[in-house]
Amino acid sequence: MKIASIFAAGALVLASLNLHAASGKEDSIKRLSESADVLRAMQNAADHGIPNSVLDHTKCMVIIPNMVKGGFVFGGKHGRGFASCRTAAGWSAPAPVSIGGGSWGLQIGVQSADIILVVMNDKGVRHLLANKFSMSGEGAVAAGPIGRQAVAGTDWKFDTEILSYARTKGVFAGLTLEGSVIQQDDDSTKDLYGRIRNFRTILSGKVPAPAAAGGFINEINHAVAKAKAD
Repeated sequence: MKIASIFAAGALVLASLNLHAASGKEDSIKRLSESADVLRAMQNAADHGIPNSVLDHTKCMVIIPNMVKGGFVFGGKHGRGFASCRTAAGWSAPAPVSIGGGSWGLQIGVQSADIILVVMNDKGVRHLLANKFSMSGEGAVAAGPIGRQAVAGTDWKFDTEILSYARTKGVFAGLTLEGSVIQQDDDSTKDLYGRIRNFRTILSGKVPAPAAAGGFINEINHAVAKAKAD
């Protein structure tokens, strides 16, 4: 009876682990779909979206759907999403990321927002590829300009590493994320790719995109192509 009990207990543990793995993968796929939705909304935002000049020059994008804020007006925050970078062969497979720390100043009553981070120069790319990047210091991150045909100062093109945007209640706005830390989400990476994959390797385009990422990559391609055409 004792041996039978041990086998039964082992079977329950294995079943629990398999259920957790399946649930984790489903969560990652759901976030990919939500991230694609955020990109689609960005394209449909017309004059209230990210300027074409910004999208046309971006080197990497980070999308965090439903980033949650704690506290009241100011407080901690945490979110999980995906990054993708331009490569010689097109946009890379999505690399799962997490973001946390710091504070934000959204209006009172807003507890979550969709976040888009646009990496604008090589220095920003190097920091992102470092796997753990603290968005602090002059020129590291700034609230991005709004409006499809907006003409911003030249400093954002050459000096600012990352432009940040928040979407709440269907409207995009620039957002300051000073002090936040962005890094690879190891758990989601294993869920999506079956094992841990190096963050830099994924974003360098050396890892094939999983089938579930097709919609996400397509939305990035559409957004950038539309910005160039307009």
